[in-house]
Formats: sequence, C-alpha cells, structure tokens
Amino acid sequence: TRGELVGINAAIASGNGYYTGYSFAIPVNIVRKVVKDLLQYGEVQRAYIGVQIREVDADLAKEKGLERIKGVYVAGVMENGSAEKAGIKPGDVITSVQGIEVNSNAELLEIIGQYSPGDKISVTVERKGTPLTYDLMLTNDKGTTSRVKKEEPSFLENLGASFRPASEELKRELGIQSGVEVVELKPGALSAIGIKKGFIITRIDRIRVNTAKDVADALKGKRGGVLIEGVYPNGVRAYYGLGL
Repeated sequence: TRGELVGINAAIASGNGYYTGYSFAIPVNIVRKVVKDLLQYGEVQRAYIGVQIREVDADLAKEKGLERIKGVYVAGVMENGSAEKAGIKPGDVITSVQGIEVNSNAELLEIIGQYSPGDKISVTVERKGTPLTYDLMLTNDKGTTSRVKKEEPSFLENLGASFRPASEELKRELGIQSGVEVVELKPGALSAIGIKKGFIITRIDRIRVNTAKDVADALKGKRGGVLIEGVYPNGVRAYYGLGL
C-alpha cells in the first residue's frame, strides 16, 4: 500500500490534556489551495456564493415543509450576490455542487473553499421538490471577481518612520542647510540602528535630503550599507550606518 496525505491536523479535543482524543483536520484539497494562493498572491483567495445557510434537520424539515432531510437550506441570499444573480432563491435546498452531494454546512463550505473568486461552478437545488441546476460565478467578500494580491510594504514603511521637512527656523537654530525630521518611529530599520524620534536627517551618503521622497530616492537601489548623518534638536550630531 502507498500512504497518502488526506489532511493536516489543526486541533484536538482532549479530556485529559494529553495528545489523545478527537482530532480535527484540514482536508488536503484546502491545504493545497491555501499554499498555492500564498505563493502566488501572498494571501488566501476566499470565494463566496452569497447565501445564508442552515443545516437541514427534522425540525427545519417540519417547519419548512421539506420532503426529505437532506441538503443545505438557503435561508437568504445576498443582494446582487452570485446566488441571486444565478437565480437561487431563499427556501431552496442546495443538494450538490459540481456534482458532489452536500448534506451539511461543513460539506458545502469545504467544496466552495477549494475555489477562488472568478471561478464558475454549478449548483443544484431543490425547489418545492423540483431539481434545478444553476451556473454561477464566485466572488470575493467585496462582491467582485478580482483576486487580490497582497501589497508589498513601501520602502518608507520598511524604515518604520514618518518624516516631515525640517522648518526653516529649526534649520537656522541648528546651523544646517537641509534636513528631514523623524516625527514618528515604529519598529523598523531606523529604530533598529538606534535612531530616535526627533532626529533630523541631513544627508544620506553625503546627499542632502529635505523631504520623505528625498530619503526614499537616496536609499533606493542601494546595496550594502549607507551612512546617515544628522542632528538632534538639542544640537547633538549623530552618524548611523544602515545596512541594506
């Protein structure tokens, strides 16, 4: 026999604190899609059909007059969502997706979880005992078919700082001809090398800087290390080496 991966354990319900009990696994088809999405887009592409659903049990079947206890009940549809546009209505019972039978919310969500916004699927429902099949296009949580790629942080965001041009008055007081002030500092490249809030950067590799754009332009394309020169509001001059 050949062993095959069918899922990855994500949680365990244990009554004694040891690794025994009921395990809960993520199906391998979902894992495969998540990995592919992360590699290609930087984040998972989640698809929606635009319905509110309920498990079909004996109580619901009696309440809604359903002939059989099977499928997933459509309690509502989102306005302008994929399901509504395709023709699915509240009160329908979803019985299969892409020809695969579904009898629980979890089964339906597992199948939809294998697809991405923009994918087309077929959904079969029962309406008053009559089977109907609809083709619909899945969307993202914003109702569009776009696949969102995670944006890379900007160069200045990686520095972890916000800047503003040093005022003419401040430059006169400190005896400098150029300068951009660090007005906010978060964990990032500048705080890592010891720069403090309030530091006025006057030159980067001997190039004068007066704006945040000047800082980005002076660092863009650099490799190795650069020298950052500047002065603090108390007049203390400082020099920092920044590795890139």
